[in-house]
Amino acid sequence: MRLLLAESDPERGSGLRAALGKAGYATDWVQTGAHMGSALATHKYDCALLGWPVPDVARDALLPSIHRHQSSLPIIFMTSASAIEDRVALIDQGADDCLVRPIHVDELTARIRSLMRRSLVDGEAKDVLAHGSIRLHPQRLCATWRQRDVRLTQSEFSVLEVLVRKKNQVLSRAHLEESLYGWGEEVTSNAVEVYVHYLRRKFHPDLILTVRGVGYQLNPEPI
Repeated sequence: MRLLLAESDPERGSGLRAALGKAGYATDWVQTGAHMGSALATHKYDCALLGWPVPDVARDALLPSIHRHQSSLPIIFMTSASAIEDRVALIDQGADDCLVRPIHVDELTARIRSLMRRSLVDGEAKDVLAHGSIRLHPQRLCATWRQRDVRLTQSEFSVLEVLVRKKNQVLSRAHLEESLYGWGEEVTSNAVEVYVHYLRRKFHPDLILTVRGVGYQLNPEPI
């Protein structure tokens, strides 16, 4: 799952990105509205976390600008405003949730999970990804194989999701790393290899093919 974090305060931003990374979320951190717009134009996100106020964007223009890029993107505001009227105004303008600083990461990740579950009401069927007997449910981060549940970590799921979405392509290690890390995060040299190994062990040794010198591809023959 990939998150967009807009937070102008360097200490809060770096701390949140690190904490969300430990929780298994790939998080892209931006500090201005302009950089947020560029990120939305070039990447698909599962949820946006907005530290209010966002520099160089008026409140009335912020949510419409986000929804122009991704119309159904769930949005959580994080604000220092203690007045209930301010939080109500943000929600009335289109935010899905609003938290008051200081932010507790356990509560934030619970709110993210809640939004993901809520989005299933209208989109469950169309969002199921399939390859052979494998079924992936991105909003719930769960998988089945041959009609039995397969428990995956968030990182394992992220790698498998990218491979299934682009199952007709050979993907480089760098491409797969994008599903695991946000911008500026330290990349573990063998992370992709480790998760590919785990996925082969949980599903089938031939599920993912290694294309020497290029990368990985989901086996075109359903397992």
